[in-house]
Amino acid sequence: MDSPGSASDDFAHGGKAYLNNASVSIQPHQSIRAMTDFVTRYCGMGPDSAESDKFVTETMRVCRATIADLINCEPDEIVLTQSTTDGVNAVAGGMRFAPGSNIVIRGGAHEHHSNYYAWLRLAPRVEVRSAAIDSDGLIEEGALEGLIDSDTALVSLSHALYNTGAVLPIQEIGAQLRERGVPFFVDAAQTIGCMGKVDVRKLGCDFMSFNGSKWLCGPMGTGVFYCRRGSEDLLEPLGVGGESAMTYDGTKIAYRPSPERFQAGFRNYAGVAAMTSAVQYLAGYGLDRVRREVIALADRLREGISRIPGATLYGPDDASARTSIVPFSLNGRDPADVAARLEAQGMILAVREILDKKIVRASPHLFNTESQIDSLVAALREL
Repeated sequence: MDSPGSASDDFAHGGKAYLNNASVSIQPHQSIRAMTDFVTRYCGMGPDSAESDKFVTETMRVCRATIADLINCEPDEIVLTQSTTDGVNAVAGGMRFAPGSNIVIRGGAHEHHSNYYAWLRLAPRVEVRSAAIDSDGLIEEGALEGLIDSDTALVSLSHALYNTGAVLPIQEIGAQLRERGVPFFVDAAQTIGCMGKVDVRKLGCDFMSFNGSKWLCGPMGTGVFYCRRGSEDLLEPLGVGGESAMTYDGTKIAYRPSPERFQAGFRNYAGVAAMTSAVQYLAGYGLDRVRREVIALADRLREGISRIPGATLYGPDDASARTSIVPFSLNGRDPADVAARLEAQGMILAVREILDKKIVRASPHLFNTESQIDSLVAALREL
């Protein structure tokens, strides 16, 4: 088996044990260089020159091709955004809902805010139905099917959960929804880059959103909105500009083909170059290898925490049913205090919530090491 942490020297971790990758990851050195190289070359060409325009166009083309290869789709199905939230809102704000329509989500307040609030805001004009869940956040058997009917305009689900790490059976759900002709949105923020090769065709979704700065190890302000060919007609673009539309008859506009129709205004081009480089790094390292290594680290951490008196672990025990997210609590200890004390020792974790319960969340990635995991367990014992 590959040794976990063999990628450590390739990343700008500053010597800290950074274990908050489900929030924002750190970048490989080559991604940082790609960002600075882009800015240097762009400025040298002269912004808004013919040469720099070709340079930007090629940067975007390479990024779309790289992401399309990552998730197995066509480049024109890739819309470049600044976050997962952008993709969620592109669907929630862009869909046309007939009177009496409903949308189906999972777990309500158990869901990440970005994939909850956007749908909740529609409640005055669309019925929002929330599927019942178990203690790990997985949908209870039969709960989803019981909510879908002929008036269901959309189902929106997370691929994996930000708090418990549980992975939903999205491929099976997607197949069922395709048979029923129900549009399907997937929030893949917690899977792309850490769950091996994700094939969007097999997921069966119309729309999917994820960002570049979590498991893909790209910079902040980068993201991807996947819009399956043909599904773009279900959405009205939230913004419009010269990049996304054109006029005819001097008074009317027509949207350009996707993906341009959803990309009004400039993009974070330096960030796009950096995200491309980060994805290329992960692809070269091997996405299945990443999955093996991060789940081995997560299992090692769960085993260590399980031996601490008064500690409680959350999420599925079965490694195949979760990501590398490790949520836990220590009896009688405030999670915020635990996180602060660990940060003072150079270990970066996060405080999150499972419904109304605050927990500490660790989320190791490929650059973390077994010795960091062991040091974390030892530090928790001493708190």
